[in-house]
Amino acid sequence: MIVDMPATTISDVSARLSSLREEGGVVALGRVLTLVVQTDFRRIEEVVEAANASSRAHPARVIVLADEVDVPGEPRLDAQIRVGGDAGASEVIILRAYGGLAESPKGLIGGLLLPDAPIVVWWPNACPASPAEADLGTIATRRLTDSANQSDPQAYLKNLAKNYQPGDGDMAWTRLTLWRSQLASLFDRIEDNTVESVEIIGSELSPSADLLAAWFRVKLGVPTTISRQHKGKNVLGIGGVKIHYKGGELKMMRSAEVAKIKQTDKPSASILLPRRSIVDCLVEEMRFMGPDETYAEVLRGGFSD
Repeated sequence: MIVDMPATTISDVSARLSSLREEGGVVALGRVLTLVVQTDFRRIEEVVEAANASSRAHPARVIVLADEVDVPGEPRLDAQIRVGGDAGASEVIILRAYGGLAESPKGLIGGLLLPDAPIVVWWPNACPASPAEADLGTIATRRLTDSANQSDPQAYLKNLAKNYQPGDGDMAWTRLTLWRSQLASLFDRIEDNTVESVEIIGSELSPSADLLAAWFRVKLGVPTTISRQHKGKNVLGIGGVKIHYKGGELKMMRSAEVAKIKQTDKPSASILLPRRSIVDCLVEEMRFMGPDETYAEVLRGGFSD
C-alpha cells in the first residue's frame, strides 16, 4: 500500500502511520532498527529498493529524506508512506523537504524514529566530510558513507581518516569483504615465504582499490603499489592482486565474476568472486552495530597524513 501525503507535517505522517498499523495489522514491534537515508530526489527509488531488499534480513523502519534547500517559496513537506507489499519487510516513509524544512534533517525526522532502537544513517551519494558531526550523524549508532560516489574518492578517504569516529563505515570498504576473505586464505599457499611487496590493479575511480592497498600496508608492513591499468587497458573496480614473495609470485586476477589464481610452481585454480551489490553491502553493515576496528585501523593507518 502506498499513501501520498502532499503538503503535510511530521505529526500528520506519524498519525497516519499509526492508523495504517491499526487498520492493516502492520506492526513496528518487529523492527530491529531505524534506517535513515539522506539522498537527492532522483535516487529515491533506487535507495528504497535497496532498503526494502536489505530489510528482509534486518526488519527496519526506513526513512528516506530527500531535501532541496534552495527552492523559492514557502517551506513544504511532501510525504509518502509505503507498507505491506510495497515495503518489503519494512515500513518506508519518504520525505521530500523543500526550503527551510530541509535545513535541519535531525529535527525533521525526530518524531518518526523508533524508540529504543539503533539508528543507521546512510548517505548513498553526497556524503559529509565528518559523518559523526553531520546533523543526522549526531543521532546515529552507525554512519554509512560511499566514497566511490564522491568527486575525488581518494581525497574523501583522507577526510574520513582525519574525522573518523567509532560507528563510521564506508561502502567502498564493505565491497572488499570477499576480496579480503579470499586473499587471507591464499596466504596458506605462501607458507613460510616472506612477502616482499604487493601490487593492486585497480581503477582510479575505485576507492576500494586504495583501501585494499592500505590493508596490505597496515597488516603486512610491506611496500604496496596500485597500477591503474592492466596490459595497457583501464580496469573496472579491482582487477587483481599480485603478491611478490621470496621465491615467487602469487596473483589473483578477476575477469567478470571469476578470479584466476596463479602461483609459481603451483597448480592454477579459479574461484567465484562476484561484484557485491549495494544490497549485499547494506545487509552486512546493518548486521553489526559496533565499531569496525579493522576499518578504523586501515583508514587511520593508510590515509592519515
